[in-house]
Amino acid sequence: MKILHTADIHLREYDDERWKTLKELIEIGKKEKIELFIISGDLFDKGIDAENLKPKIRDIFSNTGFKIILIPGNHDKDSYKSGMYFGEVKILSDLNSPFDEFKDTRIWGLPFEPIKGEDIFNKLQLLKNNISPDKKNILLYHGELLDAFFSRKDFGDEGEERYMPVKLSYFKDLNIDYILAGHFHKNFDMWTLENGGYFIYPGSPISITKRETGQRKINIFEVGELPKEYILDTPHYEEVDVKFDPFKDKGPLEIVKECFINLHSKAKVILKVRGFINSENIGMSEEELVKQIKKISSGKCIEDYYEFKDIRMILEDDLFKNFREKLDHTDYEEEKKMQMREIAIKAMMETKL
Repeated sequence: MKILHTADIHLREYDDERWKTLKELIEIGKKEKIELFIISGDLFDKGIDAENLKPKIRDIFSNTGFKIILIPGNHDKDSYKSGMYFGEVKILSDLNSPFDEFKDTRIWGLPFEPIKGEDIFNKLQLLKNNISPDKKNILLYHGELLDAFFSRKDFGDEGEERYMPVKLSYFKDLNIDYILAGHFHKNFDMWTLENGGYFIYPGSPISITKRETGQRKINIFEVGELPKEYILDTPHYEEVDVKFDPFKDKGPLEIVKECFINLHSKAKVILKVRGFINSENIGMSEEELVKQIKKISSGKCIEDYYEFKDIRMILEDDLFKNFREKLDHTDYEEEKKMQMREIAIKAMMETKL
């Protein structure tokens, strides 16, 4: 059986970028001939979004050719009230009521609740008597894996609260083959369980915050095999860090152009420009250089930060010229020379303040 696993789409409005991402995932599912489409929490950003989008969700989830299963996350835990119809989708809101329509695979759901680790552990232990050893068992989960090193910001804009925290040891004695998780936005990440199973975060399929940089991913795999990253062509943020070096042959504008040539068409750039320039050599002031950079990055850049400095006066200083000449005659590696030049430049800048 082939599964597509995603999470944290955070739908808000019909036909915006997030909605189009969900549509793209549905089309990928059709193309890849999956049998099961799993959303491990936070399909919606808020309960009111679920209410507003419910008619459209019914349409997009109908006649796909595969089963759709989801669990509530911390953002949409109140979105699936009893009796609400979201189309051809199974909502797993009770750990004791698995999806059991596949012959060889059973799907369990551990939806988000505002409970702590000990309570979660006790809940999981109740599965011991229910998990069938003659089937592949998959658990859907939305929360934080404490074994992993995360910044609090890697979960989106969640603040400092802990959300359904678990440890890999909680699953030690359970016959679970895959834990398909949600809540961690930043990257696709995977851990091996002690029993040989897998714990997987796919990351958000579209950048929800500016911290989720790089092309987004989902998890597509055959049951019984290793989970696999599937790279998406969805909108995402990209950090572009440009550093100018007046001792290199390439000019500042050439460096910037090279950074933008190979960017993905749906990348939204956060640009940081640092380093040093010699305004006399490049024939333009700091102000003119910024104008030219803005022209190059127009239509791609959503934020830009300019921290570079014109050091023409330092480069013409006799003391620095002597230092550079002696440094050039040493046997240091080029990277070491660059570091030493930078230290000298910063020191002279401070003395001239």
